[in-house]
Amino acid sequence: MKKYRLLLLALGLASPLAAQQRYELNSGWKATPIANVKADGQAISQSSFATTDWAPAVVPGTVLTTQLENKQVPDPFFGMNNNRIPDIYKTGRDYYTYWFVKDFKEAKAAGDDQVWLHLRGVNYSCEVFLNGQKLNKKTHHGMFLRQTYNITPYLAKDGNNRLAVVVYPPDPVGNPNGGQGGDGTIARGVSHQYVAGWDWIRPIRDRNTGIWDKVTIEKTKQVNVKNPHVVTRVPGVRKPEGPQAPATIEVTAELENPTAKKVSGVLQYTLDGQKVSQKVTLPANSTQQVSLEKLALQNPKLWWPNGYGPQNLYQLKMQFLVGKTVSDEEDVQVGVREIQTKWNATTQSMQVHLNGQKIFIKGGNWIISDAMLRFTDARYDAEIRFHRDMNLNLIRVWGGALVERPEFYQACDKYGMLVMQDFWMSGDANGRWVDPMKLEDQWTRRQYPNDHRLFIESAADQVKMVRNYASLGMWCGGNEITPPKDILTALQDSILPKLDGTRWFVPYSNSDSMSYNNQGGNGDGPYGIQPISRFWAHRTYPFNSEVGSVGVGDYESLERFLPAANMVPPKYLGPKSKPTEKVDSVWDYHTYIGYEQYLLPYGAPKDARDFGLKAQLVNYDQYRALMEGFSSHMWEWYTGSIIWKTQNPWTAMRGQMYDYYLDPNACLYGLRNGSEPLHVMYNPVDTMVMITNNTFEVKRDMMLVVDAYDMAGKKTNVTQVIVEINPSMSKKYLPVNAVVRQMAKEKGMFLSLQLQDFNKKVISNNFYWLSDAKGEYSGLKGMAKTAVKVTTKQTAKDKIEVTLTNPANAPVAFFNRLALVNPKTQKRILPVFYTDNYVSVLPGESKTVVMDYTPTSDVTAPVVSVEGWNVEKQLLPVASSN
Repeated sequence: MKKYRLLLLALGLASPLAAQQRYELNSGWKATPIANVKADGQAISQSSFATTDWAPAVVPGTVLTTQLENKQVPDPFFGMNNNRIPDIYKTGRDYYTYWFVKDFKEAKAAGDDQVWLHLRGVNYSCEVFLNGQKLNKKTHHGMFLRQTYNITPYLAKDGNNRLAVVVYPPDPVGNPNGGQGGDGTIARGVSHQYVAGWDWIRPIRDRNTGIWDKVTIEKTKQVNVKNPHVVTRVPGVRKPEGPQAPATIEVTAELENPTAKKVSGVLQYTLDGQKVSQKVTLPANSTQQVSLEKLALQNPKLWWPNGYGPQNLYQLKMQFLVGKTVSDEEDVQVGVREIQTKWNATTQSMQVHLNGQKIFIKGGNWIISDAMLRFTDARYDAEIRFHRDMNLNLIRVWGGALVERPEFYQACDKYGMLVMQDFWMSGDANGRWVDPMKLEDQWTRRQYPNDHRLFIESAADQVKMVRNYASLGMWCGGNEITPPKDILTALQDSILPKLDGTRWFVPYSNSDSMSYNNQGGNGDGPYGIQPISRFWAHRTYPFNSEVGSVGVGDYESLERFLPAANMVPPKYLGPKSKPTEKVDSVWDYHTYIGYEQYLLPYGAPKDARDFGLKAQLVNYDQYRALMEGFSSHMWEWYTGSIIWKTQNPWTAMRGQMYDYYLDPNACLYGLRNGSEPLHVMYNPVDTMVMITNNTFEVKRDMMLVVDAYDMAGKKTNVTQVIVEINPSMSKKYLPVNAVVRQMAKEKGMFLSLQLQDFNKKVISNNFYWLSDAKGEYSGLKGMAKTAVKVTTKQTAKDKIEVTLTNPANAPVAFFNRLALVNPKTQKRILPVFYTDNYVSVLPGESKTVVMDYTPTSDVTAPVVSVEGWNVEKQLLPVASSN
């Protein structure tokens, strides 16, 4: 032991890796169609080859993003522009086959130093050349297979290097015939499937051909540290606060020695001030995996999902040292936690446990951040933050897209979002159902993709890429379908046990092993608007992987992608009980999903602005009820629910809590309300007031205050009673049927529910608007105006506090939408994160909302916009905090 301590002391004196560098090749690229070039890769990749007439290229990016940047195509997200872009199915693959070239400076490596080229994603196949040399002996295939090349021997003596990559589109590209995944043949490759079109997106015309993910240069000494793997073991049942029993840290890594001589050294890592090391000797031209001694981490700071505790993260630094010189190092973000599962015999579905505690899953389905793969750290952070703000705790990454990028997972770690990660299968393209839109029969489609070996190799590689993130909670074989038997066997019996071994694997997204679907059907949905009562009273699948509703944005959102001529509301035809919505053709192209009869009780929309406002009332009600209904039957009917879906990577008009431009709609705030960890709520079916407690603590000494308001603002106190509730449960308290029936009969009413502590501080607040006896919102239609006083204050450089005060003896100030606006353009600043929105203020009371935004040089003095159902629009400057 003394010798071991002396070794650690000596290692602590090791010199830093001065030559250790990683940098991204993300600017200065050029591109041209393959038809424009007669030369081969050996010639093109030499700096003497002229590229002066080539266009600037977007890397990471696709052919289409490059064309868009050079104004060769219109924005496919606006109006009908996507129809104006040639589709690869008609043009042929050569049209979107492109050369990409990048000149960069990197000196010839000295001694045993090594230089590596990493391509994290190319879609779909490619040849790679550097300074006249071909780097890949065989053509690279597969969207989800990283490439690494040791380019040490090929660097130019003068340090001026040229990288040239020719990228070929998927083959086949699929016929975008209007089916889910088009004719299905896009699934023959190991690629994403939505690019051939789905019911929420139109086809991506180049199928996202290109160098779509990061290209980096890495410099090391003799030995390269690759694919570090950190596993955290957290035995027992834990709580977020208080002293913790030790956790166990298990660490492995791959070490590559590309030199012609053996190398001896020490692999070590440091975590929370503790160091663990292992002597290693690597033979020449070899790679081996090394396991380090387990570490008992004392009193660990644990990582918890959103709503259950903090998202503590550690930074682990791993190094390989030769003598006192660091040959290579890797940094790993570590969240100490352990995921378990347990079958719930009552619900007949799986329960997710974390650190020994059961977690009620409140999730959202995620497609991809941007349909054209324009990923940024800032956008990932904003989108995941929105999910945190909805009080969700899980995101499912849908199988028609991709294994998400490390930057996505970093944001999920930060905001406490567990992730269910699908592999690249879908029931639509891969043959679950008979489908006349598909080119080939079910039996053929069940064997997709063509190259099973490539799928398996890609899956193993992607597991290594993201397995260290605390947020990764479960793997899923595919969307609504299992992969072919040999792929499934490889995943569940080999790849995941060997390369991960810590997470739940679900064969497919609505598998009986996840949720026994004894109600029949496919195990997911419905996907459209529903009666509010259905969310509460209709028992659906006990861990529903896809259930959702509508989600159109308001007028300001719609005008970002609809031409002015198409800013017209749906027309309602047919019987009032079940009308048919006739919509504009551009609305239809952007996959509008109908509000049916549920918008009409507010009055038929007069114009697009009126439609947008009334749609928000429906949005809020729908998604609040969805999560309240599932939570009301927590552990009795359900162990979780995952909304289809919470975001759109294109300007679609369905299934979104915020639009493509990161502007939230009322869905987000209805869901935020209905999903709060401690929540008071009203069951419209039996009129019971309920409380749900999604925490690990008993909640005692709370005052439940129930008040009713008529349309003039007159208050009737229904009850005040002291209540308590145990952890992780929902509980009924009292019915309010008599009051609701009497007050709502003529014009409808408002119902205010609050939980207060003994200092009268509100700890849960819920506000419902209820229809009259005929199901109409007759009182809202004729509601009197109120003059709300609005005050603003800049509390920090990126925060603005807005307070709305409603006069006494006034009607309720109903459904106020707050926004931060650029005074020059009168357009909303995006994104902005609100502590609440679409807020209602009771007579004689105030409500404060905090806006969190990123200041920019072009907007030095933003203004606050407030506008409500019965509140005139106000634009106010922001007062200084001084």
